[in-house]
Amino acid sequence: MNPQAIGIIGLGIIGSRIASHLAKTGRHVFVWSRSARAVPNFLASPGEVAAAAGIIELFVRDDAALLEAVEDMLPVLTAEHVVINHATVSPAATYEAAKRVAQAGAAFLDCPFTGSKLAAQNAKLVYYVGGDSAVLERVRPVLEASSSKIMHVGEIGHATILKIATNLLTAVSVKGLSEALALTKAHGVEPQQLLATLEPNANFSPLVAFKLPAMIQGDFEPHFSLQNMLKDADFALDLAKEKAVSVPALGVMAEAMRDAMKAGHAEKDFSIISAN
Repeated sequence: MNPQAIGIIGLGIIGSRIASHLAKTGRHVFVWSRSARAVPNFLASPGEVAAAAGIIELFVRDDAALLEAVEDMLPVLTAEHVVINHATVSPAATYEAAKRVAQAGAAFLDCPFTGSKLAAQNAKLVYYVGGDSAVLERVRPVLEASSSKIMHVGEIGHATILKIATNLLTAVSVKGLSEALALTKAHGVEPQQLLATLEPNANFSPLVAFKLPAMIQGDFEPHFSLQNMLKDADFALDLAKEKAVSVPALGVMAEAMRDAMKAGHAEKDFSIISAN
Protein backbone atom coordinates (compact mmCIF):
# COMPACT_ATOMS: atom_id res chain seq x y z
CA MET A 1 0.00 0.00 0.00
CA ASN A 2 1.26 3.45 -0.94
CA PRO A 3 0.28 5.89 1.86
CA GLN A 4 0.46 8.83 -0.55
CA ALA A 5 -1.66 7.23 -3.27
CA ILE A 6 -5.31 8.26 -3.56
CA GLY A 7 -8.32 6.00 -3.87
CA ILE A 8 -11.58 7.30 -5.32
CA ILE A 9 -14.73 5.29 -4.58
CA GLY A 10 -17.58 6.41 -6.86
CA LEU A 11 -17.09 7.86 -10.34
CA GLY A 12 -20.28 9.84 -10.81
CA ILE A 13 -20.62 13.51 -11.73
CA ILE A 14 -18.28 14.63 -8.94
CA GLY A 15 -15.99 11.67 -8.24
CA SER A 16 -14.89 11.29 -11.85
CA ARG A 17 -13.82 14.92 -11.99
CA ILE A 18 -11.96 14.72 -8.68
CA ALA A 19 -10.07 11.67 -9.90
CA SER A 20 -9.03 13.62 -12.99
CA HIS A 21 -7.76 16.58 -10.95
CA LEU A 22 -5.76 14.34 -8.64
CA ALA A 23 -4.19 12.45 -11.52
CA LYS A 24 -2.92 15.77 -12.87
CA THR A 25 -1.00 16.36 -9.59
CA GLY A 26 1.20 13.38 -10.39
CA ARG A 27 -0.14 11.19 -7.59
CA HIS A 28 -1.09 7.58 -8.13
CA VAL A 29 -4.90 7.43 -8.26
CA PHE A 30 -6.85 4.17 -7.98
CA VAL A 31 -10.59 4.07 -8.60
CA TRP A 32 -13.69 1.95 -8.27
CA SER A 33 -17.40 2.42 -8.94
CA ARG A 34 -20.41 0.12 -9.17
CA SER A 35 -20.40 0.49 -12.94
CA ALA A 36 -17.11 -0.59 -14.50
CA ARG A 37 -15.28 2.20 -16.31
CA ALA A 38 -12.58 2.03 -18.97
CA VAL A 39 -10.26 4.32 -17.02
CA PRO A 40 -6.70 3.85 -15.71
CA ASN A 41 -6.24 2.00 -12.41
CA PHE A 42 -9.85 0.83 -12.16
CA LEU A 43 -9.85 -1.91 -9.52
CA ALA A 44 -12.31 -4.65 -8.68
CA SER A 45 -13.57 -3.46 -5.28
CA PRO A 46 -13.26 -0.79 -2.57
CA GLY A 47 -11.08 -3.26 -0.67
CA GLU A 48 -8.62 -3.45 -3.55
CA VAL A 49 -8.53 0.34 -3.72
CA ALA A 50 -7.75 0.53 0.01
CA ALA A 51 -5.03 -2.10 -0.42
CA ALA A 52 -3.37 0.15 -3.00
CA ALA A 53 -3.93 3.66 -1.59
CA GLY A 54 -3.57 5.26 1.82
CA ILE A 55 -6.04 8.12 1.33
CA ILE A 56 -9.55 7.05 0.32
CA GLU A 57 -12.18 9.54 -0.88
CA LEU A 58 -15.76 8.32 -1.11
CA PHE A 59 -18.26 9.88 -3.52
CA VAL A 60 -21.06 7.35 -3.17
CA ARG A 61 -24.82 7.91 -3.35
CA ASP A 62 -26.36 6.98 -0.01
CA ASP A 63 -26.09 5.39 3.44
CA ALA A 64 -26.07 1.82 2.16
CA ALA A 65 -23.38 2.49 -0.44
CA LEU A 66 -21.16 4.20 2.15
CA LEU A 67 -21.42 1.39 4.69
CA GLU A 68 -20.96 -1.31 2.04
CA ALA A 69 -17.78 0.37 0.80
CA VAL A 70 -16.43 0.80 4.32
CA GLU A 71 -17.21 -2.82 5.18
CA ASP A 72 -15.35 -4.01 2.08
CA MET A 73 -12.29 -1.96 3.04
CA LEU A 74 -12.12 -2.94 6.72
CA PRO A 75 -9.89 -6.03 6.35
CA VAL A 76 -7.10 -3.98 4.76
CA LEU A 77 -7.37 -0.68 6.66
CA THR A 78 -4.37 0.28 8.81
CA ALA A 79 -3.22 3.19 10.96
CA GLU A 80 -1.72 4.71 7.79
CA HIS A 81 -5.12 5.06 6.12
CA VAL A 82 -7.39 8.11 6.08
CA VAL A 83 -10.96 7.52 4.90
CA ILE A 84 -12.73 10.71 3.76
CA ASN A 85 -16.48 10.57 3.22
CA HIS A 86 -17.70 13.23 0.78
CA ALA A 87 -21.18 11.76 0.25
CA THR A 88 -24.13 13.52 1.84
CA VAL A 89 -25.58 10.76 3.98
CA SER A 90 -27.50 10.60 7.24
CA PRO A 91 -25.71 11.53 10.47
CA ALA A 92 -26.37 7.98 11.68
CA ALA A 93 -24.52 6.50 8.69
CA THR A 94 -21.69 9.02 9.16
CA TYR A 95 -21.23 8.03 12.80
CA GLU A 96 -21.42 4.32 11.99
CA ALA A 97 -18.86 4.58 9.19
CA ALA A 98 -16.53 6.58 11.43
CA LYS A 99 -16.88 3.99 14.22
CA ARG A 100 -16.06 1.06 11.94
CA VAL A 101 -13.05 2.83 10.43
CA ALA A 102 -11.74 3.75 13.89
CA GLN A 103 -12.12 0.15 15.08
CA ALA A 104 -9.87 -0.87 12.19
CA GLY A 105 -7.27 1.62 13.43
CA ALA A 106 -7.64 4.09 10.55
CA ALA A 107 -8.64 7.77 10.59
CA PHE A 108 -11.94 9.18 9.28
CA LEU A 109 -13.11 12.60 8.16
CA ASP A 110 -16.71 13.72 7.65
CA CYS A 111 -16.22 15.89 4.55
CA PRO A 112 -19.26 16.82 2.43
CA PHE A 113 -18.92 19.67 -0.04
CA THR A 114 -20.82 22.47 -1.68
CA GLY A 115 -20.61 22.94 -5.43
CA SER A 116 -21.98 20.93 -8.31
CA LYS A 117 -20.65 19.64 -11.63
CA LEU A 118 -19.08 22.91 -12.79
CA ALA A 119 -17.43 23.54 -9.44
CA ALA A 120 -15.96 20.04 -9.48
CA GLN A 121 -14.83 20.49 -13.09
CA ASN A 122 -13.08 23.76 -12.21
CA ALA A 123 -11.61 22.52 -8.90
CA LYS A 124 -13.77 25.02 -6.97
CA LEU A 125 -15.58 22.81 -4.47
CA VAL A 126 -15.85 23.99 -0.87
CA TYR A 127 -15.31 21.23 1.67
CA TYR A 128 -16.94 21.23 5.11
CA VAL A 129 -14.79 19.06 7.35
CA GLY A 130 -15.75 17.37 10.62
CA GLY A 131 -13.10 15.47 12.55
CA ASP A 132 -9.61 15.71 13.99
CA SER A 133 -7.80 18.81 12.73
CA ALA A 134 -4.49 16.92 12.68
CA VAL A 135 -5.98 14.36 10.29
CA LEU A 136 -7.27 17.19 8.11
CA GLU A 137 -3.75 18.62 7.87
CA ARG A 138 -2.46 15.22 6.71
CA VAL A 139 -4.80 15.26 3.73
CA ARG A 140 -5.15 18.99 3.10
CA PRO A 141 -3.00 18.93 -0.08
CA VAL A 142 -5.30 16.25 -1.52
CA LEU A 143 -8.42 18.30 -0.81
CA GLU A 144 -6.79 21.45 -2.16
CA ALA A 145 -6.45 19.82 -5.58
CA SER A 146 -10.23 20.05 -6.10
CA SER A 147 -11.33 22.96 -3.94
CA SER A 148 -11.34 26.71 -3.49
CA LYS A 149 -11.91 26.54 0.27
CA ILE A 150 -11.64 24.00 3.10
CA MET A 151 -13.63 24.72 6.27
CA HIS A 152 -13.06 22.82 9.51
CA VAL A 153 -16.48 23.01 11.18
CA GLY A 154 -16.19 20.77 14.24
CA GLU A 155 -16.35 17.10 15.11
CA ILE A 156 -17.47 14.16 13.01
CA GLY A 157 -21.16 14.60 12.19
CA HIS A 158 -21.18 18.38 12.35
CA ALA A 159 -20.17 18.75 8.69
CA THR A 160 -22.94 16.38 7.62
CA ILE A 161 -25.56 18.30 9.61
CA LEU A 162 -24.39 21.63 8.19
CA LYS A 163 -24.43 20.23 4.66
CA ILE A 164 -28.00 19.00 5.12
CA ALA A 165 -29.00 22.39 6.52
CA THR A 166 -27.47 24.28 3.59
CA ASN A 167 -29.20 21.97 1.12
CA LEU A 168 -32.49 22.64 2.90
CA LEU A 169 -32.05 26.33 2.11
CA THR A 170 -31.08 25.60 -1.49
CA ALA A 171 -34.13 23.41 -2.03
CA VAL A 172 -36.56 25.90 -0.51
CA SER A 173 -34.99 28.78 -2.47
CA VAL A 174 -35.49 26.98 -5.78
CA LYS A 175 -39.10 26.26 -4.83
CA GLY A 176 -39.65 30.00 -4.27
CA LEU A 177 -37.87 30.78 -7.52
CA SER A 178 -40.08 28.35 -9.45
CA GLU A 179 -43.19 29.96 -7.96
CA ALA A 180 -41.96 33.43 -8.91
CA LEU A 181 -41.33 32.21 -12.46
CA ALA A 182 -44.76 30.58 -12.69
CA LEU A 183 -46.49 33.74 -11.44
CA THR A 184 -44.58 35.89 -13.93
CA LYS A 185 -45.44 33.66 -16.90
CA ALA A 186 -49.09 33.27 -15.87
CA HIS A 187 -49.58 37.03 -16.08
CA GLY A 188 -47.95 37.37 -19.48
CA VAL A 189 -44.69 38.93 -18.34
CA GLU A 190 -41.59 37.93 -20.28
CA PRO A 191 -39.59 35.54 -18.01
CA GLN A 192 -36.32 37.28 -18.87
CA GLN A 193 -37.72 40.35 -17.14
CA LEU A 194 -37.88 38.38 -13.92
CA LEU A 195 -34.16 37.71 -14.18
CA ALA A 196 -33.46 41.34 -15.06
CA THR A 197 -35.42 42.67 -12.08
CA LEU A 198 -33.87 40.17 -9.68
CA GLU A 199 -30.30 41.10 -10.59
CA PRO A 200 -30.34 44.45 -8.67
CA ASN A 201 -32.63 43.03 -5.96
CA ALA A 202 -31.37 42.23 -2.47
CA ASN A 203 -32.42 38.59 -2.86
CA PHE A 204 -30.27 37.98 -5.96
CA SER A 205 -27.68 35.25 -5.38
CA PRO A 206 -25.32 32.92 -7.25
CA LEU A 207 -28.06 30.29 -6.97
CA VAL A 208 -30.59 32.54 -8.75
CA ALA A 209 -28.00 33.50 -11.36
CA PHE A 210 -27.23 29.85 -12.06
CA LYS A 211 -30.66 28.25 -11.86
CA LEU A 212 -33.12 30.80 -13.25
CA PRO A 213 -31.75 31.08 -16.81
CA ALA A 214 -31.82 27.29 -17.15
CA MET A 215 -35.33 27.13 -15.70
CA ILE A 216 -36.52 29.75 -18.20
CA GLN A 217 -35.00 27.74 -21.06
CA GLY A 218 -36.38 24.44 -19.76
CA ASP A 219 -32.82 23.11 -19.44
CA PHE A 220 -32.74 20.51 -16.67
CA GLU A 221 -29.37 18.92 -17.33
CA PRO A 222 -28.39 17.53 -13.92
CA HIS A 223 -26.00 19.58 -11.82
CA PHE A 224 -27.68 18.29 -8.66
CA SER A 225 -30.11 15.51 -9.44
CA LEU A 226 -33.68 15.46 -8.21
CA GLN A 227 -33.26 12.11 -6.48
CA ASN A 228 -30.21 13.33 -4.59
CA MET A 229 -31.85 16.56 -3.47
CA LEU A 230 -34.92 14.66 -2.30
CA LYS A 231 -32.65 12.28 -0.38
CA ASP A 232 -31.05 15.26 1.38
CA ALA A 233 -34.44 16.86 2.03
CA ASP A 234 -35.59 13.65 3.70
CA PHE A 235 -32.48 13.70 5.89
CA ALA A 236 -33.38 17.25 6.93
CA LEU A 237 -36.99 16.27 7.64
CA ASP A 238 -35.77 13.41 9.84
CA LEU A 239 -33.40 15.71 11.73
CA ALA A 240 -36.20 18.23 12.24
CA LYS A 241 -38.57 15.55 13.52
CA GLU A 242 -35.93 14.25 15.92
CA LYS A 243 -35.70 17.65 17.66
CA ALA A 244 -39.29 18.82 17.05
CA VAL A 245 -38.17 21.61 14.71
CA SER A 246 -40.86 22.96 12.36
CA VAL A 247 -39.80 23.04 8.67
CA PRO A 248 -43.03 23.58 6.70
CA ALA A 249 -41.36 25.21 3.68
CA LEU A 250 -39.11 22.19 3.25
CA GLY A 251 -42.13 19.91 3.54
CA VAL A 252 -43.79 21.67 0.59
CA MET A 253 -40.62 21.39 -1.50
CA ALA A 254 -40.22 17.72 -0.62
CA GLU A 255 -43.73 16.98 -1.84
CA ALA A 256 -43.06 18.84 -5.09
CA MET A 257 -39.94 16.75 -5.58
CA ARG A 258 -41.83 13.53 -4.87
CA ASP A 259 -44.34 14.48 -7.55
CA ALA A 260 -41.50 15.10 -10.01
CA MET A 261 -39.96 11.74 -9.08
CA LYS A 262 -43.27 10.01 -9.84
CA ALA A 263 -43.25 11.74 -13.23
CA GLY A 264 -39.94 10.03 -14.02
CA HIS A 265 -37.52 12.92 -13.53
CA ALA A 266 -35.17 11.32 -10.97
CA GLU A 267 -31.98 11.91 -12.95
CA LYS A 268 -32.79 15.48 -14.02
CA ASP A 269 -31.74 18.58 -12.13
CA PHE A 270 -33.92 19.18 -9.08
CA SER A 271 -35.05 22.48 -10.60
CA ILE A 272 -37.29 20.31 -12.79
CA ILE A 273 -40.00 21.08 -10.22
CA SER A 274 -40.46 24.38 -12.07
CA ALA A 275 -41.77 22.47 -15.10
CA ASN A 276 -44.68 20.85 -13.22
